[in-house]
Amino acid sequence: MQHILQSLSASILSFLFPYVGLLFASAAFAEERTLDEIKAEAIKRAENGMYPLIGLDPADVKQAFAAITTSDYDEWAAAFIALGDRYMSEAQSLERADPGKANADYIRAWRIYSFGRWPVPASPGKQRAYTKALEAFLAHAKFMDPPLEVVRIPFEGSEIVAYLRLPKAAKGPVPVVVAISGLDSRKEDLSENFGAIIPHGIGFIGVDSPGTGQSPIKASATADREFSRVLDYLETRPEVDKMRIAVDGQSFGAYWATKLAILEHARLRAVVAQSPPVDATFAHDFVIHKTLGNREYLFGLAPALMSIFEGAKSPEDLAAALGKLSLVEQGLLGSPAGAGMPTAPMLVISGALDTQVPISDTYLLLSTGDVPKEAWINPRGGHLGRQVRVWPDPVIFREVIIPWLVRKLQ
Repeated sequence: MQHILQSLSASILSFLFPYVGLLFASAAFAEERTLDEIKAEAIKRAENGMYPLIGLDPADVKQAFAAITTSDYDEWAAAFIALGDRYMSEAQSLERADPGKANADYIRAWRIYSFGRWPVPASPGKQRAYTKALEAFLAHAKFMDPPLEVVRIPFEGSEIVAYLRLPKAAKGPVPVVVAISGLDSRKEDLSENFGAIIPHGIGFIGVDSPGTGQSPIKASATADREFSRVLDYLETRPEVDKMRIAVDGQSFGAYWATKLAILEHARLRAVVAQSPPVDATFAHDFVIHKTLGNREYLFGLAPALMSIFEGAKSPEDLAAALGKLSLVEQGLLGSPAGAGMPTAPMLVISGALDTQVPISDTYLLLSTGDVPKEAWINPRGGHLGRQVRVWPDPVIFREVIIPWLVRKLQ
């Protein structure tokens, strides 16, 4: 352990790992960014429209960072909350006089609060930032036309909170996309993005991944049941065409999308899986040597992953929890039992240079099942197929995902 402590500064350890169980006992552990490095990288990503700072004004990011001098979680959150509060207050004062400006301010506040809780709300301050992000997003949603409906689906003694938005003046039941968030994105992000599909006569329902956001359950090998319950709910809505339901998942959300493509293939018209982790991503060696300290991720990938599982407090806990998710180990892909498993039609999107989800997982998925799948693989792309300024997230969404879903659902 001593060699790790010598290689990482005390400040970054406290910033990324709030308790001792997260110290990684692996000589191959890659060093996380220092606080100064995080600031520099975040500003660069804001300037280039890169995740997780898509839509954030670099000037706002710099202003918040000026108030952050230590690696304390709550200091980080407080800086972004203070900035977001200013836009929130302005928006509230302008709602009647200038609704357009008010809405823009709500969006700005929501994005700032969201980065204040990023990647996960692991402290009281970050939880407060997340709560404020929800408030700002719902204030923004009041301006949406057609409206966004907050639905609460009873589930195992709790509830699934989801956002449903359907086209107006439809002549009959409409197709719907179930949009599943990733590890650190939220249903709010998806709901903002999927507004682009409404003009095509297609609705969507945004849902948080297990262990994230307002999901009622933690991630596990059986957590896909949350989304099966969402499908059950959609079948009760007369406005929804039960024969034209699709699923879209990005990153960890693509894991659930892929599993649904297999287990719920009879109820799904189409599935998009963007950088789907299905097997190699969950291998012990990959988790220990590639996931810990991953720098394609801005910071804290391993702690963020630990947060979605029950009782995961060490690298070995994380590796064990992830290992149970392998679709090969579950007999759904790759193995003799899963080689010809029926699947819904799929579009698989990946980047050959992805360091978070190895491209071999995509090739495995494409080569198993019972029907041909379509693929969009960027040979110069990283996670989700991203390529700075060439194929940023919004362009992939607008030019690849939306047209494919429209073609399959219309």
